[in-house]
Amino acid sequence: MKLIPTTCSMLLVAGVIWVAPGIRLMAQDRTTTTVTQGQPITTTQVERAEVVYVSGNELVVKMDTGEMRSLTVPDTAKAMVDGKEVTVHDLKPGMKLQRTITTTQTPRKVTSVRTVNGTVFAINAPNTLILRFPDGSPNKQYKIPKDQVFMVDGVKRTAFEVRPGTPITATVVTTADEIGTAENRVTTGTAPAPPAAARPATPPPQAILLIEAPAPAPVPVAAAIPPPAPRPAPAEPPPTQLPKTASPLPLLGLLGLALCGASLGLRAIRRR
Repeated sequence: MKLIPTTCSMLLVAGVIWVAPGIRLMAQDRTTTTVTQGQPITTTQVERAEVVYVSGNELVVKMDTGEMRSLTVPDTAKAMVDGKEVTVHDLKPGMKLQRTITTTQTPRKVTSVRTVNGTVFAINAPNTLILRFPDGSPNKQYKIPKDQVFMVDGVKRTAFEVRPGTPITATVVTTADEIGTAENRVTTGTAPAPPAAARPATPPPQAILLIEAPAPAPVPVAAAIPPPAPRPAPAEPPPTQLPKTASPLPLLGLLGLALCGASLGLRAIRRR
């Protein structure tokens, strides 16, 4: 929490200030402090960015406004990316980050009441006086309240009747207006979507192997044209009668053999 003082004032409490000549006292006897809290004021700021570059603790992000920021991120800084706590060393280019900054400012008034013992160093009646302290601490100036009365040797004196060198004991009220500031930072993010599956690369064209052969010798035009094929001769019609090339002699021979055989067979039957 940061404390921002706004105003501060010191004055002697109106009343009777005792003046004790010739007595050396401590510069400060007792202090009481009272703090009065005011109504807190809360503001929220949201920043969005994309990680562009990261190396070690060095981070470069691109804000949603287009602004580029270079940051040195400590190892203690944490962020929630996709529900997982990460550090600056886990960030990758392409990650989306969002930081929510919640600031609470609480005004308060701090009042300190203390007893001061010192010696009048200088006085500007009826407004201010400067005291010197026996412990050697620096002189301080105080505002004299209206109608302030000083008691010197049992006699009431006004500020106009107090002289430098007079030891006094007074109650000093110090009032300071401060603003207490509390800041809470929460960083969340999302990882970039996985890249789409790459299509297989088209294979490079394969070279075709050709073997060069010697060209044939040129053929004359007349030789290149073959002569027409001869027409086939017309087929002869089949003969209507067989040619007379057979002789009856073999048939007669066979008939003679058959008759001989028959006669021999009849003769054998008769003998029986």
